[in-house]
Amino acid sequence: MFTRRHFLVTGAAASAGTFLVRRAQAGEAPPIMRPKMNVPRQHGAPGSMPSVVTPNGTTMPHRVVDGVKEFHLVAEPVEREFADGMTVKCWGYNGQTPGPTIEVVQGDRVRLFVTNRLPEHTSVHWHGLFIPCGMDGVTGLTQPGIQVGETWVYEFTIPDQHGTFMYHPHADEMTQMAFGMMGFFIVHPKEPREKPIDRDFAIMLHNWAVHPGTYRPDPAVMVDFNMWTFNSRVFPGTEHLVVRTGDRVRVRFGNLSMWNHPIHVHGHAWKVVATDGGQIAEAGQWPETTVLVPVGTTRDVEFIADNPGDWALHCHMSHHTMNAMAHDVTNTVAVDQSGVEQKIRSLLPGYMAMGRSGMEEMQDMAANMPGPANTLPMMMGEGQFGNIEMGGMFTVLKVRDGITSHEDPGWYRFPRGTVARQVDG
Repeated sequence: MFTRRHFLVTGAAASAGTFLVRRAQAGEAPPIMRPKMNVPRQHGAPGSMPSVVTPNGTTMPHRVVDGVKEFHLVAEPVEREFADGMTVKCWGYNGQTPGPTIEVVQGDRVRLFVTNRLPEHTSVHWHGLFIPCGMDGVTGLTQPGIQVGETWVYEFTIPDQHGTFMYHPHADEMTQMAFGMMGFFIVHPKEPREKPIDRDFAIMLHNWAVHPGTYRPDPAVMVDFNMWTFNSRVFPGTEHLVVRTGDRVRVRFGNLSMWNHPIHVHGHAWKVVATDGGQIAEAGQWPETTVLVPVGTTRDVEFIADNPGDWALHCHMSHHTMNAMAHDVTNTVAVDQSGVEQKIRSLLPGYMAMGRSGMEEMQDMAANMPGPANTLPMMMGEGQFGNIEMGGMFTVLKVRDGITSHEDPGWYRFPRGTVARQVDG
């Protein structure tokens, strides 16, 4: 068992330089790889440990040199499509936000090269991992900043931990994290599980302030955010989670945003089995349908997908399942606006009165009255029964009997007599 005492004892026997991040030597770094989005994913052999699926994301390639797994992260500006019709100028890693998911195994020796192509210095912190202090990535405290154009090396042995961790800067983090610099660092257990996982997903939660008509997140906003994302995508741009009936499913949630997020699943109950602080003994787990993912943490949940259908999976803060909207608009519910709209429109061409009986018509109106450039409507997405009236942190868990692939199977075909129906007009 790895302890801090064990680290201090073993650390004293090693040279101090071993535990300090350093500049890379010429020609030492592996080639820069930018994994392509939306390509078919590789699946392991039956019974093997499943690789983690990062919806709307990728896994980081690596090479092995003398038994050491080498990864190359490039901190750089990236453009990210939140959904069709909105592209945001972000910062990230290897052309993506969140950056590619890094997967290793307990006991691995890893060497992580970080090249800085941002306009300012940066660093990388390996969130939740008990590694030597000199590899912790806090600018000014444990290392100098990685300056523009430099490549530095972090090298350490994965300790006796496994679970879901994260990587992100500890340098000008108000700006760099607001712009999307974050990613998953997954450590698989060395020994196989007693109850194997069939489908393993990783979803990073984040919030953004992208003012209507603009393309760059505003890092100065502290509370009044207007975009809420799963892996830097909003519904209906979020990839659906497709599983087979009876699968044991793990979903790993990471939160490096500025809000806590209660993530709710329909049709099932899950158990929280791990945090970024460690695994939770089975006796300490309990079932629930909503897991709170606080800021700066991860939560691993597991469940058996035993209920076929199309099930919503979303943040239960209602504004977090919407896209850009003004939070200072006058409340006009139940207000008689007869004749007012026309008078105001003579002064403000294009003015649109807000709903008297609610906001359900907003999705249809947006199709005919588009907002500013690069701005998504508040509600988006259609299902087989009409508008789903959601955006933001929303996706669909699709549980299907007897599927032979994990490609999106389309909408669920309800057995006869199992759909709610009208009985009185």
